[in-house]
Amino acid sequence: MPATPDRATSPARQVIHLALPMLVAQVAVMLNGTVDTIMAGQISPLDLATVGIGASIYAAIFVSAMGVLLAFTPIIAHHYGAGHALEIGEEVRQGAWLSLLLSTITVVVMLYPGPLLALSNLTPEMDMHVRAYLASLAWAAPAGFAFRLLYGFMAGIAKPRPIMVFNLLGLALKIVFNWVFMFGNLGSPALGALGCGVSSVAATWLVVVLAWWWCAREPEYRRFGIFAQWSWPHRERLLVALKLGVPMGATFVFDVTAFTFMALFVARLGPTSSGAHQIAANLSALMFMLPMSVGNALSALCGQALGRSDFDAARQIGITGLRLGMGVACVVSCLLWLGNDFLAALYTVDVKVRALAASVITLVAIYHLTDALQAVAVNLLRGYKKATVPMVIYAIALWGVGLPGGVLLGLHGIETLGIAPLGVPGFWISAIIGLGSAGVGVTLYWWKVAHQPAPWAAV
Repeated sequence: MPATPDRATSPARQVIHLALPMLVAQVAVMLNGTVDTIMAGQISPLDLATVGIGASIYAAIFVSAMGVLLAFTPIIAHHYGAGHALEIGEEVRQGAWLSLLLSTITVVVMLYPGPLLALSNLTPEMDMHVRAYLASLAWAAPAGFAFRLLYGFMAGIAKPRPIMVFNLLGLALKIVFNWVFMFGNLGSPALGALGCGVSSVAATWLVVVLAWWWCAREPEYRRFGIFAQWSWPHRERLLVALKLGVPMGATFVFDVTAFTFMALFVARLGPTSSGAHQIAANLSALMFMLPMSVGNALSALCGQALGRSDFDAARQIGITGLRLGMGVACVVSCLLWLGNDFLAALYTVDVKVRALAASVITLVAIYHLTDALQAVAVNLLRGYKKATVPMVIYAIALWGVGLPGGVLLGLHGIETLGIAPLGVPGFWISAIIGLGSAGVGVTLYWWKVAHQPAPWAAV
């Protein structure tokens, strides 16, 4: 039987009910990076910059590849809404093959990061540290993809609470392992920034093994038949997933790599600028989890409504989600603006890094509004299985406007207008313009799609 929502439950309550555990789960993931940044900041500016540059490269590679797996959330949500339980199990098995392929590519790229590091003109010492960090972190990627597939399955059937629990467990393990490997406790050598990579590998593999073991033993999920049979790669199913997932992944490529290249170009300004940028970037990414959790909930709920052919409900859920997401974003932006110096002080004891980071956090407050708009709107479109047009919008806005504008304002200035190079703030000002353009573009496109007949039919 198709899954049907409780009609007494308002769209806002449906979104909040699903978004809250997703928020906790994703905040737990992001706090891994925050923990790394704070702990590295207590060691030295070199370790802080190493984690910042290395984490940016890892995010660009892993998150871009992981974006392909996002296709399985709306695919599973549509099957769930239509009541096709066994189809969900087959989709998960096909997702496992795709995860294996993405893992192989990611590990190879991270073991040979030379082309990406060349953009930063790093000192030999920093280059050596970043390469060692990436070489260790690479082996967390296969476990990360396996866990993301489980997340897609659980989100698609609107059961994110177990993922929340496992992510919280992963955060607790990460803190303990960082304490051991970074600072040399319990007989371990003090590895500094390298310890962040080692602890990520240990925590991620432990959590993913426990999570899939639990899923296999949980009676509630046996009706989906995930482990009922062996499935070889299925060409047609994988092509459908790739048709939707590749544009989604490409969207992440444009988004994350624009951010990564920003970090790499900022690295040319020295460890102080790089450290301040890393603090602002980490804080921005952490705050991004709020609208992202709303967007992920909307993707699942809209997908389920469309699977039931309830187009009015899907549209109403989208409108409600946009209002909710932007309302929360306004509150967060105010808190960032007012607490910029306090937040910077939480990350580092270095006076120069703290002062520069505090000034950049005021720009992050504005940036968060644009980030929230695009996060909610693009996830709505994913629920409708629309990915190609958003990909084009992001390519133009982020790579055509945001990144080159950042290089211009941050490193070179505009002599004809009397604008000197602005350093780190210049990159963030341009990012606000670029991401704001993307947010407006995808929101207008969603509005058009939501008012079309049979809006879910094409990618």
